[in-house]
Parts: sequence; structure tokens; C-alpha cells
Amino acid sequence: MLHILVVGGDKRYIHVIETLAKSENNLYLIGFDTVSFDKSNVKHAKLEHMDLSIIDAIILPIAGTDERGQVEIMYANGHFYLTEQILSSTPDHCTIYTGTANDYLQGMCKAAQRSLIRLFDRDDVAIYNSIPTAEGALKIAIEETEETIHNANVCVLGFGRVGKTVARLFHAVGANVYVVARNHADLARVTEMGLTPIKPNRLHKLLADMAICINTIPSLAIDDERLTNMSISTVIIDLASKPGGVDFVTAQRRGIKAVHALGLPGKTAPKTAGRIIANILMESLKSEQKHQ
Repeated sequence: MLHILVVGGDKRYIHVIETLAKSENNLYLIGFDTVSFDKSNVKHAKLEHMDLSIIDAIILPIAGTDERGQVEIMYANGHFYLTEQILSSTPDHCTIYTGTANDYLQGMCKAAQRSLIRLFDRDDVAIYNSIPTAEGALKIAIEETEETIHNANVCVLGFGRVGKTVARLFHAVGANVYVVARNHADLARVTEMGLTPIKPNRLHKLLADMAICINTIPSLAIDDERLTNMSISTVIIDLASKPGGVDFVTAQRRGIKAVHALGLPGKTAPKTAGRIIANILMESLKSEQKHQ
């Protein structure tokens, strides 16, 4: 039996808690004061009353912490800051789980000598999450454009784990999908899928004809030069994590609609996204329990 501290999170984490509660582990919740759970092994907690020396794992929100250590709290008042002192008060084997981790969180775990597991580094998690991400992008595209997605010219920048799913979904609903990729194997796969492959150096010639541009590249991909080549009617959907891959200032100045669509799995399908996280956590926690 493990003692697990869950600190903050969005709607996905309601489903994570419900799934984890089906095990024999004890869950202690911080940041869920307005949510009720009917399992006896789920307890609301306050940090000042916690015995951190029994905690085997700490589960943080997808984004981990901000640059000051603040954790996202949605279902309670007040703020929570994760500190090195808190981590050092847990047993040496305590593992910290998060979706992603900034330098602050990584440095704090290293200083406290606690293991940090970033779930979104795993290919399986990223691929599963690409499904609600793609559906969320399609929903935004439908809402933000004045024509059908069917027969629309849609450009997808990047052909990684998210880009593949996005390109496939938009193709399935009848869009003319163009995929920007550098790798020759990726360009070949794009062709095999019945899509149009585009090398980055040729993109500028096609941008004026694109109704929708979807970026999945986590670095500046749609810059001032590419925005200049776009029609002001083009809708940009940026799926890359902060700070994104779009020059939003220039897009706004040119009158081009650009949406930085962060956290789509939690907004589009929180139940499914929560189950994805919970299943991976259960697998990892079971492995952790065997090694104790």
C-alpha cells in the first residue's frame, strides 16, 4: 500500500483521483476542497497537518510548477508552492510525477535528491494525448472559420506524435492537408498517407492559399516572414507548448487570427485524458511498489 499526495490539477485530475482510488493506496488531496470523493482511502489534506515522512509519491499537475514553484490549484482557494524543504521532508524513495517540468522543478528535485518522472516524455502518453488534442484542434477550426473544413486547405507544421494525428484527422474529414516536414522518411510517409508533403523552404509559396495553419513545432515556426505571406483570413492554431511556435504579436498586428491552444486534452475530453494519465500512473506506481 502506497501513500500518495495529489497536489492540484485541472478537471483531468478528478478522473485520475477516481481511478487511483480504486486501488488499496491512500490518497491525500491538496487543492480539491470543493470536490467530494466517497472513497474512504481518499482524504482531503492541509500541508501543515501532513506527515510527509510517509509519502511515497507526489502527483503534480500536467504543467508541474511555474518558475516560482507555484502549483495550479483549481478546486480550492489560496496558493500552493512546492519547495525543496517539502520534498526533503519525504522519504528518500518518494517519486515526483508531473506531465512536464521546467528548470525550477527539475533543479528542486535534483537538490532534494528525489526522482522526477515526466509522463509526457513517454511516447505512449504523447500519442494517446494526441487524439483529444487533434479533436480539440478540429473543434477550434470549425468554430473560427466561416467555411467547411471539407475541401479547405490545411497546413500542418511538424510531423511528430501530434502532427501525425492532426494531419490524419483533418484528412479524414475531407480537408486538403499539406504537411511541412524536414525528414525524408517523414515526407515519404506523408505521401503514403495521401497527403501533400512540403519542405520548409517551399512553404512560403503556398501560405497564401491556406485557410488554416496548425503548428505543432515547439519553436518559432510561423515567424514574421511567413506571416507576411499569409492571407489575413487564415486561421492559425498553435498546439505547441509555451511559448509556442507563432509570432503572436506580428499576427495580431497583421489582423491574422492566431489561437494558442494549450491543454486541449483537458478541455476537449477530460475524462479520457484523465484515464490516460491514471493508467500510466498506476503502471508506474505498481512498479515503484515492487522495488520498495
